[in-house]
Amino acid sequence: MTCAVFLDLLAREASPIEFERPLVEARAAGAAPEELEELESAKASALRVRMIMRRHARREAELAALFDTAGDLAGLRDHDAVLEAIVRRARRLLNADIAYMTLNDDEHGDTYMRVTDGSVSAAFRRLRLPMGAGLGGLVAQTAMPYTSAYYLDDPQFRHRDFIDDAVAEEALVAILGVPMRLGNRVIGVLYAANRSERPFDQEETVLLGSLAAHAAVAIDNARLLQETRAALEELSAANTVVQARSAAVERAAHAHDRMTALVVRGGGAEDVAAVVTEILGGTLHMLDAEGRPLVTSGRPVALSDDDRAGVMAAARSARGQGRTVRRGDLWIASVSTGEEMLGTLALRTPEEVSGADQRILERAALVTALLMLLRRSVTEAEGRVRGELLDDLLGERPADPEAFAARARRVNVDIEAPHVVLAARCPSPDHRRRAAFWASSHASIEHGLAASRGEEIVLLLPGERPGDTARRIAKELSASLRVPVTVGAAGPVHGPAGVAAAYQQAQRAADALLALGRQGDGADAGELGFVGLLIGEGRDVDGFLAGALGPVVDYDTRRGTTLVHTLEDYFGSGCSLSKTAERLHIHVNTVTQRLDRVARLLGEGWQSPDRALEIQLALRLHRLRTR
Repeated sequence: MTCAVFLDLLAREASPIEFERPLVEARAAGAAPEELEELESAKASALRVRMIMRRHARREAELAALFDTAGDLAGLRDHDAVLEAIVRRARRLLNADIAYMTLNDDEHGDTYMRVTDGSVSAAFRRLRLPMGAGLGGLVAQTAMPYTSAYYLDDPQFRHRDFIDDAVAEEALVAILGVPMRLGNRVIGVLYAANRSERPFDQEETVLLGSLAAHAAVAIDNARLLQETRAALEELSAANTVVQARSAAVERAAHAHDRMTALVVRGGGAEDVAAVVTEILGGTLHMLDAEGRPLVTSGRPVALSDDDRAGVMAAARSARGQGRTVRRGDLWIASVSTGEEMLGTLALRTPEEVSGADQRILERAALVTALLMLLRRSVTEAEGRVRGELLDDLLGERPADPEAFAARARRVNVDIEAPHVVLAARCPSPDHRRRAAFWASSHASIEHGLAASRGEEIVLLLPGERPGDTARRIAKELSASLRVPVTVGAAGPVHGPAGVAAAYQQAQRAADALLALGRQGDGADAGELGFVGLLIGEGRDVDGFLAGALGPVVDYDTRRGTTLVHTLEDYFGSGCSLSKTAERLHIHVNTVTQRLDRVARLLGEGWQSPDRALEIQLALRLHRLRTR
């Protein structure tokens, strides 16, 4: 009976003061000393049991907190291989002679070489840099990226003989180093270097910084995962809550493995979106920096205009907080790097998204940012090559035709095939900059060339219909920039020889369109009627006559009729049927029949003011050529 009382108190999780109640009641009832001593002993045992239960509860709470932290990990199995892959990719993407990584040693107060790719010096691979010494030591100390076009002669760094000797043995000249940070703490430095004097630009610094961020997360994830596994071995008797959190960690690990594999094998943003929806479910919307949809994966549920505006506002908040932000049934993560906003991921799901699953979405945003930067770097490099090729053509620089054709084939351009030349005019420098990026991407897709020259964008695209191509490009580019873009065209040209002349003709066509008030339109000289005759290269009179009057001249030649003469008298009499009949000494009905025949040959609308003017000019040119 005594034990039952205290067991009941333990079951009710009673406070310590309540354990005194059985003793108080026994004393009040006049219990014998032996019974009171037994109650006192039972109370002491019950309080010890209560203390042990409380200690176990605290341990369980600590375990739950540990798995909350483990939920933020991506499950790396061999982080050494991941670091080597990152260094190797950094070297390849920056086209550097060598890439390497140093990690900070807090115990020794310096930074040591961890991974190298392209190194030939054993002394360099064993190098340890004191904090603040050399470029790497300065990056590790200040948490700021530094670059030097000629390191050994660069006075901004504190040189040490043993560091300079190792750099000289490696024959390094230009060096770029960026910090690998976790929050406000620098854990190492990622470098790219060349054995020739070549400065690294801002884009390369941003790209290397993104890879450094990826490496820092991988290192921290490996450390945290190791700690988590040690805790799991120690606390093997975890309850169902622990098991659920462990499953979340494994899911995050699986997601990270798949997304890391995407980066290594060169996958795209749509592949990242597919991984997210496969693991988290729902619908993932990927938007660009201006809120335009790029990719939708999962159930086809469109974003409304109100949703899109809310998503962009939430994305700015997510970027500032560095974590996922919720808006209704949308979970939003910012795709950004450094100071630049690249896009947004918006996951629509009616289910609650746990903290570990939010980390998956954030990791997807990080991988997407990296892929966007990689794609931009590749696109810009290819765009520069295409621009240089087109500049060579437009500048008529002397070059070996076979060598030039080989250069063009490297970017999938068959320079001997028919091409049209386009000159696009934009209203402002900012629009021209955006148009140049659009043109470079478009030329890559269509296996053509693009370049920015002065105040216009020039394209060389496969095709034989310059007017149709000009109108298509004007429409698409105007829609992309949301301003009217005017496009003049010429061609087709076959081979490099005629490109420069066709470019001048395309420029004149663009000038004519702007002079005629046809902003946002596209045309070639041949489609501008007599205006095209005036601006066209070589003054193509035959082409103008064939377009304006050819069917009538051909009919007269075949049938022996005088429709051309009838048209001359018709216009010469002020378009009067009766006066025309008098001049020709024929009946008015005969004039009408002849003009009906002209209408069938030239098409309806031949007497409209614009067509009539062109026909009269063609009649005058025809008469001058047949005298």
